[in-house]
Amino acid sequence: MKKYILVFSLMIGVNTYSQTVDYEIFATVEQSVGNIAFTHQGDLVYSHHPFFNPTYRVVRYDAETKTTTPFPNQGWNTPRETDDHYLSNVLGIRNDENGIVWMLDMGQRNPVTPKIVGWNTITDKLERIYYLPESAVVPTSQPNDMVVDTKNGFFIIADEGIGNGGDGSTASLIIVDMKTGKTRRLLEGSRTTVPENSPTVIEGEPLTINGKNLLVGCDGITADKNFEWLYYAPLNGSKMYRIKMTDLLNENLSEIELDKRIETYSNKPNNGGLSIDVDGNLYLTAMESNSVAVILAKDKSVHNVVTDEKLLWADGVSYNVSDGYMYVSAAQVHLGAAFNNGKSIARAPFYIFRFKPLSKGVPFR
Repeated sequence: MKKYILVFSLMIGVNTYSQTVDYEIFATVEQSVGNIAFTHQGDLVYSHHPFFNPTYRVVRYDAETKTTTPFPNQGWNTPRETDDHYLSNVLGIRNDENGIVWMLDMGQRNPVTPKIVGWNTITDKLERIYYLPESAVVPTSQPNDMVVDTKNGFFIIADEGIGNGGDGSTASLIIVDMKTGKTRRLLEGSRTTVPENSPTVIEGEPLTINGKNLLVGCDGITADKNFEWLYYAPLNGSKMYRIKMTDLLNENLSEIELDKRIETYSNKPNNGGLSIDVDGNLYLTAMESNSVAVILAKDKSVHNVVTDEKLLWADGVSYNVSDGYMYVSAAQVHLGAAFNNGKSIARAPFYIFRFKPLSKGVPFR
């Protein structure tokens, strides 16, 4: 178990506040890990990062044997022409308090409609499929991650706006009603969803595709323990935003009125995944510094809490209520073919880290 010491000055007075964060490499695997969720029993289920075109889109990890098997089974990881009951490409994956693992299928590798697939890990059966129709996605959509709000009965999806060569200008939030399946596309191209001109810089070099800086829109997304506030941000951007769930879900508010109710919550680095603890501290993956950072609820200051040379492109971060750890993947996205003249230079092994958050994490987001 390694330790990273977080030391900084309090906003008032001259006292020094010190926090020890324990972390370790939990698993060493052969393929790039995207986002991580958990079964009802606390076992890891994770997406293989779609940038690397994996055969198995989602797998379950057996901590005892240190092996993976297709999740939920082989059939759901096998594309075919007869139906769409399979996973095309998945990054976003979350679990809820009912033991259901929800997988956000972007549908970009196969000619299928993007969808959310829920698999019940208690009954080992399909729970439900929610489709994202053309009214919810656009040609440049890339539905990246989501919040599963079981209190209010909605999924809230972060659409990065970089699908099919998009430049992030169509980034948005997508709302899906759990009861009816109705979808709404909100805040497309707004000040809080589109990327800033702040390129991702890894080891001194900006991340580019075909000579152009990659700028990613709405990406990290989470909600507080009471589903009162939604927090979100573009990957390339210096601000974290939040909005009350009641406002976001109010269909009587116009886009202009909705925008007025969005708060600029704090500063932040360029970041991917996002999570939260019961005290409201936000955890975000800071890819540029091989780190997980925290935005402290008490003063909104930003600090790295885990930094490791093997944490290459920290991606998804999520809390496992079974053992009290936050889990985070090291996906090596920047070493993929898209950013290296068509040839991937990512190399196994890939790592899954885990660390103890400052307070208990919020497990079902």
